[in-house]
Amino acid sequence: MNSQTESRLWAVANQLRANSKLSAAQYSTPVLGLIFLRHADYKFTKKQEELEGSNENSRRTVGKADYHEAGVLYLPEEARYSYLLNLPEGHNIGEAVNTAMKLIEDSNSELKDTLPKSYTQFDDDMLIALLKTFSKIKVNGGGDIFGKIYEYFLGKFAMTEGQKGGEFFTPTSLVKLIVEVIEPFHGKIFDPACGSGGMFVQSGNFVEKNNKVANVELSCYGQEKTTATVRLGKMNLAVHGLTGDIKEANTFYEDIHNCVGKFDFVMANPPFNVSGVDYEKVKGDSRWNIGLPSTDNANYLWIQNFWSALNENGRAGFVMANSAADARGNESSIREKMIKAGAVDVMVAIGPNFFYTVTLPCTLWFLDRTEERKDEVLFIDARNTFRQIDRAHREFSPAQIEYISRIVRLYRGEDVSDFYDVLDEQKKELEEQKEVLEGEKLSKEDKEEINQLNDYIKTIEEVRTLWKENFSNGYDDIPGLCKVAKISEIEEQGWTLNPGRYVGVEEAEEDDFDFKERLEEYNEELQTLNVEAKELEEQIELNVKKLLGN
Repeated sequence: MNSQTESRLWAVANQLRANSKLSAAQYSTPVLGLIFLRHADYKFTKKQEELEGSNENSRRTVGKADYHEAGVLYLPEEARYSYLLNLPEGHNIGEAVNTAMKLIEDSNSELKDTLPKSYTQFDDDMLIALLKTFSKIKVNGGGDIFGKIYEYFLGKFAMTEGQKGGEFFTPTSLVKLIVEVIEPFHGKIFDPACGSGGMFVQSGNFVEKNNKVANVELSCYGQEKTTATVRLGKMNLAVHGLTGDIKEANTFYEDIHNCVGKFDFVMANPPFNVSGVDYEKVKGDSRWNIGLPSTDNANYLWIQNFWSALNENGRAGFVMANSAADARGNESSIREKMIKAGAVDVMVAIGPNFFYTVTLPCTLWFLDRTEERKDEVLFIDARNTFRQIDRAHREFSPAQIEYISRIVRLYRGEDVSDFYDVLDEQKKELEEQKEVLEGEKLSKEDKEEINQLNDYIKTIEEVRTLWKENFSNGYDDIPGLCKVAKISEIEEQGWTLNPGRYVGVEEAEEDDFDFKERLEEYNEELQTLNVEAKELEEQIELNVKKLLGN
C-alpha cells in the first residue's frame, strides 16, 4: 500500500527529474542518498537532545563514541541536513552535499565508500528543491517513515529504470509472501543475490510486527556482484535501523561468508537462467554437493547454494524460473535427490506481470531442513490470486499475502485462529486512511488513493469468504488451489515440481480466459521445451560420436 506521504513526495521528486536532463539511473541513487541523509539527521538530532539533556550536570564532553555506542551515525556539523538546507545563495550546493556524504563516511567506518557523491550533476535549484521537499517529512514520533519512503522510491525507480531496475529490486509483495512463509523470528539470514536488501528489510518488518526488536533478533548477511547495488543495500539497511554485512562478490565463484551449514534462513531472488558460468571454477565447491548441472544454465547452482547454506533447522524461500521445476538432464537428477531427501517443503506458482522488467510467471520454492513433513510437498497455485495495479503490473494485497501464507501454516499444523482478527485490523487501518483523505475538495491524487484503498478493502472481503469456504475446518486439498502430494505421487509425475501438475483445475463457471496471460503461459512452456530439445540434441550427438568411435 502506498501512503499519501510517499506518493506525493514521489510526485514532486519525479516532476523535478522530468524538468532536468538527468536519466532515471543518474537520478535514483543520489535521491535515495538524500532520503538516507534526512533519516540519519533525524536519528542524530534525537540522540543529541537525549545525550545533552542527560549530560547537563557533567563536565564530560559528548563525542562520536557516544553516538556509535547507541547505534546512531555520527554527523559532523557540515553533514547536518539543516546546514545544507540553509546554505547561502550562490553556494555550490552539489559540492556541499558531496562533502557531507564524505564526512559521514569518514566518521562512520561501516559506510566507507557507500554513499553517493555525484551531486554536482544536479542544478543547484533542483538540489535545493529536493532538500526542501524531504525536510517536510512529518516524523510523528517515529523514524520508520523514512524506511517506508526509501522502499517506495526504490520500487518506483525500479519501474522507471527497466531491466536495470529488476537487478536491484524484487516487488515487495513477493518478498513479504516469502517472509510470511518462512517466518524468520530470530537468527541469521543469508541472501547471496541480495540486491538492495529487500529480503532483510521485510524480515525486519516481520519481527517488529511480532513485537520484537529486529536489530536484536536478526543478523543479516548478503552478497551482491554490483558495486552500486551494494551501496543501495547498505543505505537501505541503515535507513530501516538494521545492521548487516553486505559484501561485493560474484556468488558463483566466491563464498565470501563461508555459507555452508551456517544460516537459519536463506531468501533470494537470483537472476534466472544465467548462462556462461565457468564450470572449471565451480568444480569441487562444497556448495554444489548434490551435483553440477549438465548445461550452462545456473538455476541449479543457485538452488543448491540456498540448500547448502541452511543449518540443521533452517528454512529457505526464493524466486525461481518456472522452467527449473521441470528441467531435464542432471538438473532432474539433482531435483530428484532433493525431493527424496525431504528438502522441498512448499511450491507456489505465481502468475505473470508481478515483476517490473519481465512479464513471465515464476515459482516460489520453499526448502526446509527440519525433520517434519519429509514425505510430502505442499503445492499452491496462486496464479489466479492477485491485485491488478495497472494494465501491466500485478501484486498481492496484504490480505492475499495472509491468505496464501496461512494455507502453508495450516498445512504445517500452526495456530491460525487469529486470521479474521488480522483481516479486521487491516480493514480498520484502511478505513482510517480513507477518513483522513476524504474531504470537500479532493485532489486527483486523493481520489486515486481512495480508489486504491477501496480495492484493498475489496480483497479483504474476498479473502474472508474464500477462507470460510475452504479452510474453516482445517487444511484440505482444494482443486485449482492447493494439494499435498506424497513423494510417490511426485515420482509418478517424473519428479516435476510444477504446482499445476498436482492441484488440478477448479471447475469453471464460464468458458472465459485472459488471452494475453494464456499466450504468456504457452511462451514459457515453449521456452522450457526448447531447452529440453537442445539437451536431447546434445545427448544424441554425443551418443552418435560414441557409436562411431569418435
